Amino acid sequence: MSELPFNSTSYYHYLSEHKLMGCRSKTSGKFYLPPRPICTTSYSSDMEWEQVSGKGEIIAFTVITVAPTHMIEAGYSRDNPYCAAIVRLQEGPAISAQILGVDLSMPEEAIKIGTPVQATFIERGEGPAKRTYLAFEVVQ
Repeated sequence: MSELPFNSTSYYHYLSEHKLMGCRSKTSGKFYLPPRPICTTSYSSDMEWEQVSGKGEIIAFTVITVAPTHMIEAGYSRDNPYCAAIVRLQEGPAISAQILGVDLSMPEEAIKIGTPVQATFIERGEGPAKRTYLAFEVVQ
């Protein structure tokens, strides 16, 4: 397979393989996650794929009770909320994702800024509608 373009379609392709991939500018060294085709520092399109460890820490979070359609379809609601967070990865960039395995009955006690997390992958849907999403689990 030839190298994939640096776009969201390729990002989701790698997620389906349970790989968290970003890209690095060969000219400036700046790292992007999700990937982008052009470096915002050097304006170069000379990019390369790079897999990240998936280790990071929560830098912001919220508990969502009024979910968008795709999360309602996944079973979330006012009675079954979920946690979304911004995670700063060890490699530097920050990315938003769902946080799994936390007690949301008292989120202020279960989730803290600085909590270490590890990337995991959620598969939702079936057949051609099947899609893989990035999530994070708290590291105990």
